[in-house]
Amino acid sequence: MALSVTEREQFLAEPHIGALSVLESPDRGPLSVPTWYDYEPGGELLILTAVGSRKGKAIEAAGRFTLLAERVEPTVRYVSVEGPVTGIVRGTEEELVRMAHRYLPPDKAEAYLEFARSDHPDQLVVRMRPRHWLSADLGG
Repeated sequence: MALSVTEREQFLAEPHIGALSVLESPDRGPLSVPTWYDYEPGGELLILTAVGSRKGKAIEAAGRFTLLAERVEPTVRYVSVEGPVTGIVRGTEEELVRMAHRYLPPDKAEAYLEFARSDHPDQLVVRMRPRHWLSADLGG
């Protein structure tokens, strides 16, 4: 059963691991990678990626991408959004910290932040306006 607008936006706002897909070249299927993301109902979806990353380059070239968020318990539920990129800017320390704390408990977030600051210190923030939605809850 398809989710209502409110249900799908609330589900997407939860911290699921997203599967991001973006066309990288016309002779291959889309690049698909797991990613953390942030979203507030009615707003834009935000991801962080390292400057110069394959994912970032593909998103810049394509100008749009798809993100799928799903769960398996208590019921199988998913939301998929696709839309145009509305902005790509340099990421800030505040955005990196917020994303780490969205996905990790406090005792794990600090270790991740230390790794991220040294392994990929230069981040891009990519914003996308969801235009096309697919959603379902296969339980109940």
